[in-house]
Amino acid sequence: MIKNRTIFTRDNLEVLRGMDSNSVDLVYLDPPFNSNRNYAAPVGSKAAGAEFKDSWSMDDTKHEWHGLIADEHPELYKVIEGAGAAGGKGDKAYLIYMSMRLLELRRILKPTGSIYYHCDPVMSHGVKLVMDAVFGRDNFRNEIIWRIGWISGYKTQKQGFIRNHDTLLYYVNGAKFTFCKEYIPYPKDYVRRDGKPPSGKGIPIEDTWNCSGADVLDSIMIKSFSKEKTGYPTQKPLALMERIISASSKKDGMVLDPFCGCATTCIAAEKLGRQWIGIDISPKAADLVKVRLLETVGVAEKTKKMLLPRGFVIHRTNIPQRTDGKRPTPYKQIKQFLFGKQQGTCKGCGHSFDYRHFEVDHIEPLAKGGADADGNKQLLCGSCNRYKGKGTMAELRAKLKELGII
Repeated sequence: MIKNRTIFTRDNLEVLRGMDSNSVDLVYLDPPFNSNRNYAAPVGSKAAGAEFKDSWSMDDTKHEWHGLIADEHPELYKVIEGAGAAGGKGDKAYLIYMSMRLLELRRILKPTGSIYYHCDPVMSHGVKLVMDAVFGRDNFRNEIIWRIGWISGYKTQKQGFIRNHDTLLYYVNGAKFTFCKEYIPYPKDYVRRDGKPPSGKGIPIEDTWNCSGADVLDSIMIKSFSKEKTGYPTQKPLALMERIISASSKKDGMVLDPFCGCATTCIAAEKLGRQWIGIDISPKAADLVKVRLLETVGVAEKTKKMLLPRGFVIHRTNIPQRTDGKRPTPYKQIKQFLFGKQQGTCKGCGHSFDYRHFEVDHIEPLAKGGADADGNKQLLCGSCNRYKGKGTMAELRAKLKELGII
C-alpha cells in the first residue's frame, strides 16, 4: 500500500502500474487537453520552472500501447481509430496516451469509486467515447460544465460565441458508489412558489457550475488578486476541488490525482480530512505541494511558525511495487509491438485490419537462413501470409501485383 501524503515525480503510467487494484476512492485528473500549446509558469512565481507541452504526435506513444489496446480492448481501439480518422493523428496519439492511463485508473479504483476527467471542448467528445468504452456507458453520471471566469481582453474580440467553460466528465466504477449531495444557500430574495419562506438545506447543486450574474451564489473561480494563485499555467480553484472531493469521497478516503501539477487536489484533500496521492512528471510538483501545505495547514499553533512535521509529505521518484499478489502484465509482446509499429496495416498488401486478422511472419524466411529474432519479424494479414509461404517479400509483392492487389 502507498502511504498517505505521497507525491511521485515521474511518468504516471509507471506509478499507476505499480499501484494495487481497488485501492483508491476518488480520482480527479486534469491532464493536457491536446490544445497544441506549450505552457510555462512565469519567472518569479511560486510555480516558476513548471512547464509542459500540449501538442501530440505518434512519437508521444509507444508501439506496444497500440497493440495492447487493439488486442485486449478492441472496442476501445475502434473508438480511438474513429477519432483519429476525424481529427488526425494528433487526436489518435492523445487518446492512446490517455487510454493507457485510464485503463490503469479503472483497475485501481474501488468498486464504489468515482473519477472526474477535466477537459475542454477540443477533445471532450473523443474523451467521452473513450470513457464510455473503459468505464461503461452505464457508469456515466454527469457532464459538468464549469464556467471558467469573467471574460476580458482579446477573448472578447472573437468572431462568434466566446468559449468560457471547461468540461468535467464524471463516471463511477460500479452500481453502488459514494455520493454526498451538496447545496448552495438560497438567495436573500428567494421565495417559494407557494409564498412560504425557503426550507431545507438550500438549492441542490446542478451540473452547471459557477453561474454568472450580479449575485453569484455559486462562485468557484480564482480571482486575479487571489493569494491562492501560484503562477502554474493551468491551475484550478481550490473550491472546485473541494466540491468534487466532498461530493464523491468520505473522511479518510484515498484521493488520487495522476496529473497533480500545482497540487490543488492534494491541498483540498488535506483540508477535508482525506488521504491523498499525487503524481506529476515535473519535480516542481513536490516543491509546490509543500509550499502550499505550509500556507494552508502548516502553522504551528504554539509558535505561529510556518512548518510541517518531519516526514509529513513523502516524495518518491521510484516505481511502487504492487502488494495485492499480482504483478503488472509485461508490455512487449511482439505482435502487439509490431501492430503499433505498422499502425495496423499489413506489410504485404498495405491494408488495415483488426488485430485478430494479423499473423507474425519472418521477413527473411527461416528456410532461407533468416533469424528467429524480433528484428526479422513483421505482421501480415492471413491472406498475404498464405501467399508468401516460405518465400521472400520480393516474391510476395510480385504475386500481389500479379493478382492486382497492389
